[in-house]
Amino acid sequence: MKKKCLTLLLIVPLFSIAQEQIIKTMIYNGDSREYIVYVPEGCNNGLACPLLFNFHGGSGYANYFIQTNDMRPIADTSNFIAVYPQGAYDYDALEDGQDSSEATTSWIHKAPTDHDDIYFIEAIIDALSTEYLIDANRIYACGYSEGAIFSYELGCRLNNRIAAFAAVSGSMLSDYYRTNIYEWDGCFPTHPTAMMLIPGTIDQNPHSNYDGFSYLDMSLYMSANDITTFWSNHNNTDINAIITIVEDSYPNDGSTVERKSWLNGDNCTSVQELKVIGGDHDWPGSSGNMDISATNEIWNFVSKYDINGLIDCNTASSYEINMNNDNNLIKVTDLLGRDAKELKNAPLFYHYDNGKVIKKILLY
Repeated sequence: MKKKCLTLLLIVPLFSIAQEQIIKTMIYNGDSREYIVYVPEGCNNGLACPLLFNFHGGSGYANYFIQTNDMRPIADTSNFIAVYPQGAYDYDALEDGQDSSEATTSWIHKAPTDHDDIYFIEAIIDALSTEYLIDANRIYACGYSEGAIFSYELGCRLNNRIAAFAAVSGSMLSDYYRTNIYEWDGCFPTHPTAMMLIPGTIDQNPHSNYDGFSYLDMSLYMSANDITTFWSNHNNTDINAIITIVEDSYPNDGSTVERKSWLNGDNCTSVQELKVIGGDHDWPGSSGNMDISATNEIWNFVSKYDINGLIDCNTASSYEINMNNDNNLIKVTDLLGRDAKELKNAPLFYHYDNGKVIKKILLY
């Protein structure tokens, strides 16, 4: 059920008018809820900008997570609005003898509960759309730990608003857990949806274990393999993944990374897993593995897509590419997100300074 909300307050900007970081407050479902919004200079100049939601883990706080997963420098060059919502305190999870001061923040409250924050996120989207020029076809989500689980829920149950998403060190609820325990709708995405997951193979947390987690004979959290199978099937990608080994540029971090990509999905969508072999419950690039930056990987991946699939899924000629002089080209990458030079008859992604990412094939 959707909840009524009211945006109350815009709290002091932290930067100049050119770029601003704002703490916004909304009354949602009777509670005062906060979210941090970072607006780069380009999004204050009449440019329709994407939104990227970033969700902290359980017991976490938005103002700390923005330091771990700092999208602001990327937003400055790619022109998107970064949003860091704050999870609500879960008072129903308190044990006997605990008082309210011991409650922790959470996106997925202890069941049974009527707390369902996907509609809080929808309310934020609607509120920001009245304040800024938002590209409604390019709204993305990513999260860590419980924030990753919540990102899956947005990909599943707010799919009509989410173009693509990514999950780091957090699993996806099983259908049994979602529908029987929480009594939420099942995971039925309405459009081809590109997604990325970054799991660690030695993460022993029940909600982020690489092999999933069951209680007795009841599956609660899906394994990484089951997750990629679910989304690959939904997107109708190639059955077999393309696997590449990421350069082990930090051999002393105790882990390596394997990139697995399921390509050629409907509307040119894909599924990508950055499997951190030897990785724990971390945010790569900030903790644990240092061969990749989860922050950079996420934006490089999701930004290629809009609500309809891969941006400019149809190929274009070199003439059309050369005519695209309205914006400055930042970089060119291949299907796996690697920097690439222009190659004939090969799909490449052109990243522009207005945040647009266009797939092109040079035809000679």
